[in-house]
Amino acid sequence: MKKIEINPITRLEGHGKIAIFLDDNGNVDDAFFQTVEFRGFEKFLQGMPMEEVPRTVSTVCGVCRGVHFTASMKASDEVFGVTPPPTGRKLRELFFNAHIVEDHTVILYALGFPDFVVGPESNPAERNVVGLINAVGADVGREVLRRRGLALKIFELLGGKPNHPVAAIPGGWSKQLNEEERRQIEEWSKELVGLGELTLKVFEDVVLKNDKYMELVTGDMYRVEVGYMGSVDEQDRSTYYDGTQKVIDSAGKVVGTFNGKEYLDFISERVQPWTYLKFPYQKKLGAWQGIVEGPGTNIYAVGPLARMNIATGMNTPLAQQHFEKFHAAFGVRPVHNILGYHWARAIELLNAAENCLELSRDPDITSKETWNKPTSCTGEGIGIIEASRGTLIHHYLTDNKGIVTDANLIVATTHNNAPINLAVKKAAKHFIKNGNVAEGMLNYVEMAFRPYDLCLACATHTLTNGQTPLQVEIFDNNGKLYKALKNF
Repeated sequence: MKKIEINPITRLEGHGKIAIFLDDNGNVDDAFFQTVEFRGFEKFLQGMPMEEVPRTVSTVCGVCRGVHFTASMKASDEVFGVTPPPTGRKLRELFFNAHIVEDHTVILYALGFPDFVVGPESNPAERNVVGLINAVGADVGREVLRRRGLALKIFELLGGKPNHPVAAIPGGWSKQLNEEERRQIEEWSKELVGLGELTLKVFEDVVLKNDKYMELVTGDMYRVEVGYMGSVDEQDRSTYYDGTQKVIDSAGKVVGTFNGKEYLDFISERVQPWTYLKFPYQKKLGAWQGIVEGPGTNIYAVGPLARMNIATGMNTPLAQQHFEKFHAAFGVRPVHNILGYHWARAIELLNAAENCLELSRDPDITSKETWNKPTSCTGEGIGIIEASRGTLIHHYLTDNKGIVTDANLIVATTHNNAPINLAVKKAAKHFIKNGNVAEGMLNYVEMAFRPYDLCLACATHTLTNGQTPLQVEIFDNNGKLYKALKNF
């Protein structure tokens, strides 16, 4: 048995590796995605005033700062038993949708598109965002960066900082908009809609019109048959800031819906000693079955593709047109072809931009009524949102003064851990044959995790049997492994 490692894996947030095991004929016997970093946010939030938590969890990750901020802010409303006024909620939604535009743009152009625009087997020194800009032209690259910067300006104007926002208060939002700022955001939002349309055109020209790439997008090598979870509004349309969480099985049958603390009736988390990432599964579909796909599996995925699968439509007209085109192209529901995540992400970018434009034109957005003052403390709060990467759950317990006594964070990458392992194994088995482990073949394997838009700094919270699993490898001066030590 021969072991091959892709370490570190590239174009993701955080640090991870892929271990591939070949049999005596050079074919793949097994493959694993492993997370090799640990962040203990659930522990050191204990003892913190709840009103400080949003500003603290925004530092979990420099990319996902707005999503942890928003989920914990919603949880703080419940802890203090208060509901934001309509304008406070709309400002939060405007902020959050601008964050989705900014985040999706980075992920698509820096992490996802280079495989297609530059080529999956191209020189790895060029298969990156710089190579992408060289391929599409400096003018297009400059325009994408400029418009992405406008989304960040909205984020900063409303949140108070470009990186880690500070405007959250239990029961509302501390930043009020004046008319001049509203008009400015409206103009910026128009350009963000243009960015969404440009991004979908790039995807259509580069991927949808390329027969070779469409074989990858629609083929079995990147098909992972699991269930899905996401949030829908009252019209069963995809939504991000607030909604009802909907779960379907691998055949598309609705397993159930939940809100708030009811997530505990649906989701359990399994711990394995070889990774710092937990394995959630839908316990409504039975006990832990292992990392398996197909009919009857209780493994599920979240994120842009999942949201396309659980919803019946989008809440804005342009995005709805592309939603219909997306499902017509695949012809079946749910769509299990994971490269469809990239397409779904581009549709959501347009959808979030349209939401920004609509909210910026709302006559209530400049109201001074942005906050309802808390008058009590319930001692528990759950905030659930659809982060860019998928469903994000923040659950807090506090004492009667609002001091956190316990915290549980279930992050999108954690939800997707089992599907990622399935995807990596399937791609490895398809592309690596007879010992052919050329760099291009290994990149095809990496292409199996990139659709999920991994954020490992956000997702790693687990301890196994009260300790941190650790393996130490000692090499001699010739680079040969001398000894391996582990505590699990």
